[in-house]
Amino acid sequence: MLEINNVSIEYAARKGPPSLALDNVSLSIAAGEFVVALGASGCGKTTLLNTIAGFIPATRGEVLLNGAPVEGPGHERGVVFQKHALMPWMNVVENVEFGLRLRKMPLHERRRIGLECLSKVGLLQSAYKQVYELSGGMQQRVGVARAIASSPSVMLLDEPLGALDAFTRESIQELLLNLWDEAKGVFFFITHDVEEALFLATRLIIMAPHPGRVVHQMELPFARQYLDTRNARATKASPEFIAAREKVLTLVHESSSGGMH
Repeated sequence: MLEINNVSIEYAARKGPPSLALDNVSLSIAAGEFVVALGASGCGKTTLLNTIAGFIPATRGEVLLNGAPVEGPGHERGVVFQKHALMPWMNVVENVEFGLRLRKMPLHERRRIGLECLSKVGLLQSAYKQVYELSGGMQQRVGVARAIASSPSVMLLDEPLGALDAFTRESIQELLLNLWDEAKGVFFFITHDVEEALFLATRLIIMAPHPGRVVHQMELPFARQYLDTRNARATKASPEFIAAREKVLTLVHESSSGGMH
């Protein structure tokens, strides 16, 4: 269980009072949920993710994981960044096992896990290639493999698909749902893309800016529908999906223009 209790984040300003990036955000996310945060730029999505990751301390409030306060980064929370953030002097499998290496895991054990994770993301054949030999989509898959290598109970994904072409983006969306279904943990994903949010989320949270806050939440069936059918196109073309997209577009527009408080 991941609990965000009355979290506010202030950033110091050069002049004047601090800037309020997040205002009194509270969420409870249980194992087995895929929660997606959607909203306009400046609504605090990345700030919220970085607070859960332990990169930014809360100014007020607290983040708890299984009842224990989050006070910094930890291997139980895997992070996939907007850019893959891979180390170019390491080959692919060395990048995947990097966190395990920091934890002093023996080479043979971390190599086994690294290769197993690359197999899960469809890149086993590229294990000993250099990062620069891979396409952008393949590099992002390596980032996903690195995040799951520590078997985290929480996966945090900060717009990891934004720079990818539509075909690659959809294939990695499907991969993420497969990994979530297998892991049964908490997935927290942020995006600007309404269709992506609807497809991935079991629960969607819509955030509004100035200051960042949660203004709407809704349960969604489409991720589980995909896992039942393995047909992403049919899921996204259904009348229910299209109706939900129009509803969410309206809510996001209202929240970003001040229509919701």
